[in-house]
Amino acid sequence: MSRARPILLPLACAILALMVGMWLGGHPRVLPDGVRTAFVEDDRALRAEVIDQIDNDFIREVDVDKLQDASLKGMIASLGDRFSHYFSPKEALQFQQSVEGRFEGVGLRIEEVPRGLEIVSVFEGSPAQRAGIRQGAIITDVNGESIAGQSSEIATAKIKGPPGTSVRLTVSEPRAKPRTITVKRERISVPTVESKLETVGGKKLGVVELLTFSSGAHGELRAAIDKLLAQGAQGLVLDLRGNGGGLLREAVLVSSIFVEDGNVVSTDGRNRGRQTYPAEGDALDPKLPVVVLVDGGSASASEIVAGALRDRKRATLVGEKTFGKGVFQEVEPLSNGGALDLTVGRYYLPSGENIGTKGIVPKTKARDNPRTPRDEALPVALRALASEVR
Repeated sequence: MSRARPILLPLACAILALMVGMWLGGHPRVLPDGVRTAFVEDDRALRAEVIDQIDNDFIREVDVDKLQDASLKGMIASLGDRFSHYFSPKEALQFQQSVEGRFEGVGLRIEEVPRGLEIVSVFEGSPAQRAGIRQGAIITDVNGESIAGQSSEIATAKIKGPPGTSVRLTVSEPRAKPRTITVKRERISVPTVESKLETVGGKKLGVVELLTFSSGAHGELRAAIDKLLAQGAQGLVLDLRGNGGGLLREAVLVSSIFVEDGNVVSTDGRNRGRQTYPAEGDALDPKLPVVVLVDGGSASASEIVAGALRDRKRATLVGEKTFGKGVFQEVEPLSNGGALDLTVGRYYLPSGENIGTKGIVPKTKARDNPRTPRDEALPVALRALASEVR
């Protein structure tokens, strides 16, 4: 026994040191600055070593920048969160352009589905429309590469590109063989608001479709609404179908068009305290009837607006269950020109509900048939609105 103790003690210490080292490797923030820097430098050196080895010895020549990007994308993918992404410098620029309401592409509004990207609508006069691409079709491949399972941000980044260049899209439509179409890209100005005046049962009703929550969207929406009211609109349908969201600030300002004061949405996160965003600005007459039209493509900022107007008893919801995105992201620029789009918290409706994957279920059901050119849901919303106009 006396000989075993000197052997077991160092062995136990070695095992303990290994366990502590493994724990510290996963929790580097608890390390002193100098030690943490050494750990980080070692990690960078290891990654550089792997990339150099591939660059020098792999059977095929490789793009080192793509290896670096793949390494970072893999790190974010390991989080298991479909809404968190690493954007390469090129993708970061395209993401910023889409938020600002401009980009270079083919003119489609899309929704992420398991097979690829489903086309929600085709912009009037766009390259996609001229190429015969129709609503309801699914893009499965871009330039011969499958986009199944990829995030909509990454998949659309592959479709976008400089004006004058071309992209090959493989499109699948119901009861038809997949076809590959070559489309020339153009500079696209994304429409923010489309509006029209309808008459139902002798009542004038305004329809405003908000297509994106990009910067300044609330101002364009308010201008369109004021124009409809000047034309005699007695109620409004706010159409948020297929609107996948955008800026949280715009969601608050759009809600503020209809809600005079009080809570619109609250947020919190692991390293962020609870924040409440109240309505602000001059709202419409609270007696003006409002219907919000939604579907499964209505997500994020669209759900904030629909949920706020529902909870504050300001509007009736019509349509299908919304997407159910109860979390929000922040985009942080990186030193290489790329960006990290990271889920940092959850948001809560005025009722305190976090919709998570549940979505918001409208009071009145209405569904579009993607196989027909007709708009089946809007007439339902107009009838519901007309019944509220006195």
